[in-house]
Amino acid sequence: MCDIILATPKATKHKILLFGKNSDRHPDEPQILEVIPRKRHEEDTLRLRYVKIPQVKETYAVLISRPWWTYGAEMGMNEHGVVIGNVAVFTKEPYEKKGLLGMEILRIALERTTNALDALRLIINLIEEIGQGGSHAYNRKFMYHNSFVIADKTGEAWVLETVGKYWVAKKIDTVYSISNGLTITNDWDLVHDELVKHGVSKHGCSRDNFNFAKCYSDKIMTYLAKSKERRVFTYSKLLGREDNIDVYYAMEILRSHHKEPYHPAKGSMKDICMHYGGLHRPSQTASSMIVLLNENNHLVLATAASNPCLTMYKPVTIESGIPITYIPITNKYDPRSYWWKIEYLNRKIQLCYDKLAHYHAAKIKEAEEQILEKTLQYFYSGKLTEGVAKNIVHQAFNIEEEIISKDLEFLTKVKCRPPLLYSLILKYSSRKVSMHL
Repeated sequence: MCDIILATPKATKHKILLFGKNSDRHPDEPQILEVIPRKRHEEDTLRLRYVKIPQVKETYAVLISRPWWTYGAEMGMNEHGVVIGNVAVFTKEPYEKKGLLGMEILRIALERTTNALDALRLIINLIEEIGQGGSHAYNRKFMYHNSFVIADKTGEAWVLETVGKYWVAKKIDTVYSISNGLTITNDWDLVHDELVKHGVSKHGCSRDNFNFAKCYSDKIMTYLAKSKERRVFTYSKLLGREDNIDVYYAMEILRSHHKEPYHPAKGSMKDICMHYGGLHRPSQTASSMIVLLNENNHLVLATAASNPCLTMYKPVTIESGIPITYIPITNKYDPRSYWWKIEYLNRKIQLCYDKLAHYHAAKIKEAEEQILEKTLQYFYSGKLTEGVAKNIVHQAFNIEEEIISKDLEFLTKVKCRPPLLYSLILKYSSRKVSMHL
């Protein structure tokens, strides 16, 4: 499950575009944060998981976060200041066994367009001409359609909601959020020519009082995902802060839990920062990203790891690169891997949540604020050059590494008694990936 928030320059304190997403995936699915440079292509075809499409001569540089097994991405931005995130939506339309994954559509649009409107049009063309389909999980069947938030450095922003080959799009004026349910009713700005006709004939919807979300939503899956509750929370938080939304407020939203004081053993699918909890809570926030855009510059704040309430947001840019030593990564635990190293720490903390979570989070946030205060000064003043960004980015990752190393050592000295059922669930999941807590 996923949550996306967006505020246009009209609604933000510093008159920038602000995008944020929590990508919720299976707890044993590492996510890779990477910069892919601009490339020239000699090949004629791009081979994807289920289909192949024509390749273009040149693709733009992108900064993306993606599950380890896929070409596609959960969220990202390109060198032209286009940012896109997608979420799963569950609908009455049939799910095709083969087609484009939503994550693949997202990356293709980032690599091939220079503004939000062109990205919107390209995504629509891909959905209509090739179609979306296939399982969105590595080793199990997980079918859904996709909604997208698409924006660019000029402040133009769109939400695009799809059901099979049908779609509606709405321009975002100030703020918007999506979770895992359809949100557009009858107030769209663009629409598939046959959407209303199809909904009336296929699903028995009212032509005179047509409501897209009501007509096409799979009520059972949407209910189980608790998308309504999460979307109500994020949207109300944004509406309550228009004209004064900043990056710290975005981080606060993305780190939110449904009930405080919080413990992962009592977590919920209503949580924005989601922690794995077994069959009734099968997902966790695998990675979180916030993007700041203005006409002259961009800045990405990324956890590059799970559980943003326990993980530091680090500044990165396309030009700075990401100072992570990449090794082949899979869905098996490897302590050399950046994502898995933090995942091990986060799981150990969750087994000792009452004693360690606030202690660790306080250290993370203190370091984070020190780095961000300096970074944001450069960004807002237009002085975040490539050289400055590289120095700050390396400093942030080095500070985080020191905190991780110290807390891993400290954990060996702490005795904990986690709730028995929660402990069994987390340890069982961990043993399946060869992680011994």
